[in-house]
Amino acid sequence: MKENTYLDRKKHSTERALTIATWAAILGIWFLITKIELFSSTLVPSPSRVLDSFIKILNEGYNGISLFTHLGASFQRLFTALALAISTAIPLGLLSGYSRKVRGVVDSIVEFYRPLPPLAYYTLLILWFGIDNTSKIILLFLAAFAPIYIAGVSAVNRINIDYILSAKSLGANQKKIFFKIVLPACLPQLFTGIRTAVGVAYTTLVSSEMVAATSGIGWMVLDASNFLKSDVIVVGILIMGFTGILIDYGLRYLEKRIVYWRGHV
Repeated sequence: MKENTYLDRKKHSTERALTIATWAAILGIWFLITKIELFSSTLVPSPSRVLDSFIKILNEGYNGISLFTHLGASFQRLFTALALAISTAIPLGLLSGYSRKVRGVVDSIVEFYRPLPPLAYYTLLILWFGIDNTSKIILLFLAAFAPIYIAGVSAVNRINIDYILSAKSLGANQKKIFFKIVLPACLPQLFTGIRTAVGVAYTTLVSSEMVAATSGIGWMVLDASNFLKSDVIVVGILIMGFTGILIDYGLRYLEKRIVYWRGHV
């Protein structure tokens, strides 16, 4: 047992060292490219210029709006959509995996819109729900719903039927079978679906802030691109990347606490 723990720690240390070395190499290449002026500074801003822009935006904001207001606007849209997606996609996904009738109603709809680019139907959402946050949240909701729903259906289909039959033979009713067998067995894959949904929704966030938005990290990047402010664009991308990592880390932490029988992820 101690030997396995030692090996796990050694593997994690090696992985962490490789991660640090990879990012150090990326920063080194970035610094070298800008130092020798391989590309124009308008196209590839230097790390020092990006850092100066970040400090300026942190102190003064962007376009008269503070950085935390931009983050708050984006996160309000993102987390509202994710909360709606999780609360609807999980029960519908589990029911679709459990019942062919429910799957026959829901599955085809999800599979129809899932491959569509968000901008393909965003115009319709604006016409139906207006140009305020409602259409943006619905767009993010649709983007996040599909991965969680599919994970729920797949998780139910992977359950070993022997577990359910054994529970029935011992007198367990449908409620106990669901909460004691089905749901715990599905939780690991559901968390994977949620983590995927966060990435998809965050990617769609930029599209949702393209129309009639005056704040948000995605809007900030798009506005900066109109004026070739590459340093601000890189700042926005880095902020989205780091906040995305933090959100994913939080989900992985919750998974370790809730799905403790799965082990390390």
